[in-house]
Amino acid sequence: MKIIVFGATGNTGKRVLAQGIKMGHEMTAFVRNSKKLYDQLGNHSVKHVKVIVDDIMDPVIVGEALAYHDAAIIAAGHAGQGEEFVRIVDNIISQCEFQPSFSGRVWIMGGAGLLDIPYTDFIGNNLPGFPPEYRNHNRNFERLQKTGLDWSIMCPGTMIDAREHPEPVHLHVTTEILPVPIPETIKEYSEADIAGHLFSRLQELDVTYDDVAICMLDHIELGGAFKRKRVGLAYQSNNTVH
Repeated sequence: MKIIVFGATGNTGKRVLAQGIKMGHEMTAFVRNSKKLYDQLGNHSVKHVKVIVDDIMDPVIVGEALAYHDAAIIAAGHAGQGEEFVRIVDNIISQCEFQPSFSGRVWIMGGAGLLDIPYTDFIGNNLPGFPPEYRNHNRNFERLQKTGLDWSIMCPGTMIDAREHPEPVHLHVTTEILPVPIPETIKEYSEADIAGHLFSRLQELDVTYDDVAICMLDHIELGGAFKRKRVGLAYQSNNTVH
């Protein structure tokens, strides 16, 4: 497949690019800094990547970059950028809608705070104590709900370079809800207590950048199981009884 990665030199984007090359996809990197990209990829891998160095906020340029691609992965920006982050995502999504030769398959990055908390009517981002900038992910989610594109939002917890576990684990994947067990009694908690419970368990949501990248690439086809879904990831022990 032909896949374009926006923000291909960031921590997530560079993993998506590298894993996509390994999987045999035709990868395009949309970046601000080509030298940084070449330094990350090395001479061998860079031969397998089409590189576009340009302004991610220019609608015409982004639209042209998307032409004839089967999928786009938006790994550019971060919630702490505020309005700029929302504009980046909105511009790319808009051009995905307008470009007739683009297939319509899009992944964007969110966070675990976008996922529903079982037995409650809340998501973490709306609870007291969660950083207000996380609500920029809410705005991107709202934007996607208005489009006819085949989208998914990856909603990991803290992403890490590598994991160290004393026992074998597998990756547990959920749609719409947090990927860790939540006690039913949480429905009796106050909003502040729900937030406190989640904060006490944040480490359970740690996941590696590579596993995030592989999950997106493994579900890059149109009309897949994650179409128009929020996706959560967490490690579970292979000894866990289901």
